[in-house]
Amino acid sequence: MRAMRSRRFTAVAAVSGALVAATIAVVTASPAHADACESIDYKVISAWGGGHQATVSLTAGTEAVNGWTVAFDLPSGATVQSAWNVGWSQSGATFTGKDVGWNASIASGQTRELFGLIASGPGTQPTSFKLNGVQCGGITQPTSSATASPSGDPTATPSENPTTEPGSCPTGAVCDGFENQTGTTPGGAWTVGASDCTGTGTATVDRTVSNSGGTSIRVNGGATYCNHVFVGRALPANADWFRVYMRHSTAQPPNHTTMIAMQDRNDANTDLRMGGQNSALQWNRESDDATLPAQSPAGVALSRPLPVNDWTCVEFQISGANLSTWVDGTLVQGLVVDGVKTHDVDEQWLSKTGWNPDLADLRLGWESYGNDADTLWYDDVAFGPTRIGC
Repeated sequence: MRAMRSRRFTAVAAVSGALVAATIAVVTASPAHADACESIDYKVISAWGGGHQATVSLTAGTEAVNGWTVAFDLPSGATVQSAWNVGWSQSGATFTGKDVGWNASIASGQTRELFGLIASGPGTQPTSFKLNGVQCGGITQPTSSATASPSGDPTATPSENPTTEPGSCPTGAVCDGFENQTGTTPGGAWTVGASDCTGTGTATVDRTVSNSGGTSIRVNGGATYCNHVFVGRALPANADWFRVYMRHSTAQPPNHTTMIAMQDRNDANTDLRMGGQNSALQWNRESDDATLPAQSPAGVALSRPLPVNDWTCVEFQISGANLSTWVDGTLVQGLVVDGVKTHDVDEQWLSKTGWNPDLADLRLGWESYGNDADTLWYDDVAFGPTRIGC
């Protein structure tokens, strides 16, 4: 593993609190105005005792939208604290948001996320919307919550691609719940260490804490640069999809940390890294220090923190230059690279041309570039040519 530069950044405001199941309010246009607005969705993606985070999306009707102003009334007592990708104001209960130029156009029939916001008060959906001063229909409550399916097809419904239990392994995948470990130090296909310096960092086989079965890998990650530790193994050429169950005992800190690292042979053997910064998940590319999402308040708000003292299923797909990430089966919008630059998400990432990773290994552990330690467990690791599921 190559030497890492210490990174010191000022923390930006990030969303806190437990994530809840996504709730979507779908507003359907009345026939008189269907040419401009097919629907507007107000999606609550996170809620906590004192507030919520939501995104607002527009589906254009038979006419394209070229420039938009969206207005709606928030629930009584709700106040917008911040919003991104939008020029906005609030007068009483009424929120008004206007495009910021680059996101002004929505083609006929196209659905586009317009902006996101963080508000104090209840996460109740608005009951009506206006697009450019014209009412956009009445509310239709959804029959069920919308979640991404942890399946072979990221767009498929759960019935089309059922999830895979940790104890099963799809054809062509490599799955390891560490049940075959015989000693206290991980062995077999796994090796322990870090090329920089391990210091006080340790990795051991744990038979007291597990996600399934009776065994996991415990990592005691020390603070500061010289206490890195990983357990790693080589990857086959067909590994595009990954699943890792993770549990950690300390909330993700503002400083940069890494929990998963993979050597990229196509990027001078530097690492592609998943970890955290500003108290939320992020990807980081060692070769140019690019982050995903951008470490702006709006970018960080499009990611999410991992829960503490609970097992979490983290999935990701790396196929060519595209990268997508799911947490407990839900796609994390701030952790997606799809080749089209998205403000506050992957603009910095895509500024490097020719990124097309060829991953040599998968390493699970802990790197701290500040004074942050953590104890983590890893279990039910799987990778292969198709989605494995949680």
